[in-house]
Order: sequence, then structure tokens, then C-alpha cells
Amino acid sequence: MSRKEEFKLFVKDHPELIKFVKSNEMTWQKFYEVYSIYGTDDSVWSKYFKTLDEEESSSSTKENFSISDLIEMVKKVDLNNVQKNITNISKALGLVQSLITPEETTSQVDTYTPRPLYKKFED
Repeated sequence: MSRKEEFKLFVKDHPELIKFVKSNEMTWQKFYEVYSIYGTDDSVWSKYFKTLDEEESSSSTKENFSISDLIEMVKKVDLNNVQKNITNISKALGLVQSLITPEETTSQVDTYTPRPLYKKFED
């Protein structure tokens, strides 16, 4: 198996590396260079891999979210500020709607008046 294929398997075993590439902290080229110099079992990779303790602590904080936390978050919401923002959004949507939909005026709309039945053409 080539060194490149081994690196691909290494990345599949450690998907945490993808986050560093997507956030532009590292590139695949730099990861490959580190892999080819140090290999898989080195302390170089420790800053890129989460330990099991860190993963458990992050998952436990998510599980400990309770109703009291939700109530505290709702208490911190400023309802006057929310109302102002809703009003501003409503005004903006009204402005956009007025720009998009054409205004109908009576001068543009011609009303049709049917010809009386007892009259012929050009009478």
C-alpha cells in the first residue's frame, strides 16, 4: 500500500482533521507532510485529536441542559428590543413588497363596456 493510501486511511480513522482544513487552520498538504515525517503515533497529533475525556465532558454538558436553563435564557430576553426588531423587519418587508408588486391604478386599467344589443356597428 502506498504512503498516500495509508494517509487516506489515517484521515478516515481521524475525521477531526476535516474541521481544521475547513476552518483554514491547516491544509491537507501540511497534514500529509506531518504524517510523512512523524507517522501516526506521535505527540504531534495530540493537538488535533480530542481525547476521550474532552469528548465526554462536551457531551455531558449537552445532556445537562435543563428547563431551568431555558427559563433563565427566556428571562434575559428584552421583549421591547424584540418588538422593535419585528417592527423594523415588517417595515422592510412592506417596502420590498411595494417594490416588487406593481401598483394598479385606474388609469392603467381600461374598463370594458359592452356594446348595446340593439345597436349595430357604426351607428
